[in-house]
Amino acid sequence: MSLVGKQFPYQEVKAINYLGDISNINPFQKAVDENKKILLFWYPKDFSFVCPTEINSFQEKLSEFEKRDTIVIGASCDTVEVHFAWLNTPIDDGGIEGVTYPLISDTSRKLSKVLNILDDESIPYRATYLIDSSGEVFYESINHMFIGRKIDEYLRVIDAKILNEQKGEVCLADWENKK
Repeated sequence: MSLVGKQFPYQEVKAINYLGDISNINPFQKAVDENKKILLFWYPKDFSFVCPTEINSFQEKLSEFEKRDTIVIGASCDTVEVHFAWLNTPIDDGGIEGVTYPLISDTSRKLSKVLNILDDESIPYRATYLIDSSGEVFYESINHMFIGRKIDEYLRVIDAKILNEQKGEVCLADWENKK
């Protein structure tokens, strides 16, 4: 069942950042308080092969998301302690050192079950949700674990959403922001 056009089913989960700050409150609250959009992406596991390439790519484009008033949040079912270890492992050693956005720890799998993104072994697929400032999902995708994401596509979709909100325009196939 798609969440597009519906309110995102926020759940209280733990999140951690590179400083080791653990938040036991809803990690989406900052976006709500600041009237920002959210890009929430799920990945299978810390210390794996495809995942750090995506996580580091989101970090490389973080300023582009911020220009679009979008907060980036990563998520998996690993513990905050494992997240913190990975956040402090150098990139050359398969880590994600230098990543500054928060990572959700859904060890209970409460949120991932609600989203229906777990495989038969309770590992999350690569799911991505774009959520507007009112909490409504305007884009979602779920793909298999062995297929990495194209980060620029999410920037394109956010640009299309902004254009629609500001001018009421629709975006045709292959539309790109020509700024």
